[in-house]
Amino acid sequence: MANTDAKTDAPKKKGKKKLIVMAAAMLVLVGGGVAGGLYAAGAGDGSEHAGPRLVPKSEQTKGVPREGQAEEAGASGGVGKPTPEGQGGDPYASNYYSFEKEFTSNLRDSVHFVQVGVAVSTPYDETVVENLKTNEIAVRSAVLMALGDTTEEQIFTSEGKRELQKRLTAAINATLKQKEGFGGIGNTYFTSFVVQ
Repeated sequence: MANTDAKTDAPKKKGKKKLIVMAAAMLVLVGGGVAGGLYAAGAGDGSEHAGPRLVPKSEQTKGVPREGQAEEAGASGGVGKPTPEGQGGDPYASNYYSFEKEFTSNLRDSVHFVQVGVAVSTPYDETVVENLKTNEIAVRSAVLMALGDTTEEQIFTSEGKRELQKRLTAAINATLKQKEGFGGIGNTYFTSFVVQ
């Protein structure tokens, strides 16, 4: 009888070993796939960061306008005193970008049209601004679509203009997410605003 017990235990042990070996192989394959995906995405390759990075105010460069900021720096005096940390305001630096050309669109169900200059801000590094520049045609189209969906009643009130700013921010972020996988725009500003 001891002989039959030894025979039945042997196949069970082989089955367990086979199951453990298969599980280990699956773990190695899945881990290798994850590691390969991270490597392809740029993680662990010595680069500073794989995507847009929030910029704390302590790292903000003041007084040196970046491309697209020359107009704003001249209008506001350019160099500002750094806000000491912990004394209010947003903890992240604002990175601004102003579209060179204005946007002109008819208003919905109206004979009037609107012409606006648009600038945006982001708390992220230059990656978001570069994404804007790369996809400017698609972003311009999204902004024009949002402007064309604006009514005359909305455009003549302060509240309507604030709502339009929110819709433009959402339209720009949606376009950037579609094209680059990340939006990053915090606010939209009007640098000029004409209704005729």
